[in-house]
Amino acid sequence: MTAPAAFLEVDGIEAVYGNAILALRDVSLSLGAGEIVALLGANGAGKTTTLRAISNLLGAQRGSLRRGHVRWQGEATARLDPASLVRRGLVQVLEGRHVFGQLTVETNLEIGGYLRRPSRAQLARDLERIYAWFPRLRERRHTRAGLTSGGEQQMVAIGRALMTRPKLLLLDEPSMGLAPRVVAEIFESLARLNREEGLSLLIAEQSAHLVLEHAHRAVVLENGRVVATGNGRDLSASGRLDALYLGEPGATPTRH
Repeated sequence: MTAPAAFLEVDGIEAVYGNAILALRDVSLSLGAGEIVALLGANGAGKTTTLRAISNLLGAQRGSLRRGHVRWQGEATARLDPASLVRRGLVQVLEGRHVFGQLTVETNLEIGGYLRRPSRAQLARDLERIYAWFPRLRERRHTRAGLTSGGEQQMVAIGRALMTRPKLLLLDEPSMGLAPRVVAEIFESLARLNREEGLSLLIAEQSAHLVLEHAHRAVVLENGRVVATGNGRDLSASGRLDALYLGEPGATPTRH
């Protein structure tokens, strides 16, 4: 089976913070249209830095790319600011469930739609689309986002990103701090978006086995390097992830 043509290419990037701390070393990965790729690794492995490099958000944390490059739909992104990437369809949901707590759930979602300058009718249709994917948000639409549960806030953050009509959604630790039942609900909605709308997803997660239930491929990071890649289900079944995460004797970084 031929791999889908990559429309995100990360080639040999090296990222530093404060011109001193080396966070990524020769990281390469690709993602094709319609794929779900899991970016796995323990805390501090470099997952968040990789997503920031793709979204051009390193500068906000005094970081920068020292080597390598990122291409989005064949175009080098080095000179594109984060807002330009969003307009081109590359959107990141940051770690930590960032919502505007004093605004209602619906207003939070509408903010995501304004970038496209939609008509009222278009905005209403897009809101209905989000409520169809996340029915809980319809029930909470007039509640201040800061008063909703952690899971609902994560749905708001994802829904707001979906209001931009992305082609590729980057998610940083979407399961962090949430109950397993809520996490399963969120991941099932994301998988349906992928199946039914062709949305591509790059998901950075510590909960490897959870995301691998839905991912087509996985990339494993350790100490800022890629140490394993492969089919999600095969990588999970092989036991390599347990070896890499738990440091079992004889564990060897593997690519295939």
